[in-house]
Amino acid sequence: MKIDLKIYRGYANKHSIVISGHVFKKLSPDSFQLDQKWYRHALTVIQMFRIKTLKNVDIHFNFNGLKAHTKTKEDGQFILKIPYNITLDSGWHQFQITAKTENSEIIKKGEFVRPYPGEYGIISDIDDTFLISHSGNFFKKIYVLLTKNVHKRKVFNDVVDHYRLLNYLGRENNDTNNAFFYVSSSEWNLYNFITQFTKIHKFPKAVLALKDIKTGIADFLFTGGGSHNHKFHKIKELVTFYPELRFVLLGDDSQKDPFIYENICKMFPKNISTVYIRQTGSQQKQKVLTALNTMKSLNVKYCYFTNSTDAINHTKKYLG
Repeated sequence: MKIDLKIYRGYANKHSIVISGHVFKKLSPDSFQLDQKWYRHALTVIQMFRIKTLKNVDIHFNFNGLKAHTKTKEDGQFILKIPYNITLDSGWHQFQITAKTENSEIIKKGEFVRPYPGEYGIISDIDDTFLISHSGNFFKKIYVLLTKNVHKRKVFNDVVDHYRLLNYLGRENNDTNNAFFYVSSSEWNLYNFITQFTKIHKFPKAVLALKDIKTGIADFLFTGGGSHNHKFHKIKELVTFYPELRFVLLGDDSQKDPFIYENICKMFPKNISTVYIRQTGSQQKQKVLTALNTMKSLNVKYCYFTNSTDAINHTKKYLG
């Protein structure tokens, strides 16, 4: 039986390295082209949500003689948190993963980042925060996902400039950058789409944290929906993993971001610097303003904006 392996970008602090990925039967979601005509793209997206994962596959990690062994979980995912005591410079590092079954073996290289020392870390949502997705309109969201390939999806005006500004926030030059994470309720099925999209538009290179992988066409219809508890737990994990950083959180008001960030601020009032919320409707939402004012009472700065230019000006004024 042929297997395929997908490794996601990992991350490290001064004590541990965190690595994850999935093992698939035959093909992984990133085996499919993302630049086809709309009707072929629609078929590709559906195929990406019909892939099959494999449980209990042996996973062997190797990085400069540092080794670890685990097995994939029920959903085909493996997650490793590996303590280390070797010298590890800041920046991106390559490692190797070997996936083995009784009659198949595949070896691939992955990468993880140890952030450069600095004051800030950046955690951003994806859909309707920088990628126009129409999350508040079910039919339009599905239509765009099915008919717009990776080159035809759009970003908000000036959002890339804001993210580049945040990437070098608190630094005297562009030789080093801040820790950057994209945390989303989109599923791991869309990992390759998101990484290609962010590369095309020259967003900062980031570690992604997505939602549990889907393996059926019915699941596709509810992509990005359901509970958003995953985002809360992943942000909590990142803030705990990097206690020396002050985080900037970016989201939008189409779903639950303001209320997830409010709870994060209540838990980590000393670790959150600023919250940015994009307004997606014609007017600001009172519940969102209430949540943001709660954050303000905890000495967390915020900006509730429609245009990224306003967010850029806020960053320059209060964080620059």
